[in-house]
Amino acid sequence: MTNFNPQYITDNTGKKLSVILSIKDFKAIMEELEELEDIKLYDDAKKSNEPSIPIDDAFKMIEAKRKMK
Repeated sequence: MTNFNPQYITDNTGKKLSVILSIKDFKAIMEELEELEDIKLYDDAKKSNEPSIPIDDAFKMIEAKRKMK
């Protein structure tokens, strides 16, 4: 994982209230979170044991439903 260099906003007692990140660090964190979400969704789908269909067939089904509207 990337090394981040956060800066903190603190209150008068030194308690950390907020974090300031560079845009580069923020984007890197967001990309990591999106990847983790994709992994979780994949893991959940594998656990469900629901039947799956090939992606091409799924797209055909979606397009057919759109044309019916």
